[in-house]
Amino acid sequence: MPASVFEKTAMVEDALREASKIKAVLTDAVKDGTRAANQQIRRGCHAAEDVLEEAKHTVKRRPIEAVAVVFAAGFVVGSLLAYFAMPRR
Repeated sequence: MPASVFEKTAMVEDALREASKIKAVLTDAVKDGTRAANQQIRRGCHAAEDVLEEAKHTVKRRPIEAVAVVFAAGFVVGSLLAYFAMPRR
């Protein structure tokens, strides 16, 4: 009977070692995923800042065109909203 207790103890210890290894692998995977996500977020923020700066520069170079584009976009959006808000017969 003591042999079976020792065998079960060894089996439990093996299972705990395997669980520890799995935990380490999963922890590393989560850290890697978090690191990659943070890098992508930073890249996205930089890209958005670049687009905003380019838009500001374009508006300064061509203010009349910028006003015309904004007016046209507003007109289109307003027309679409009015069209979809009209009651149907």
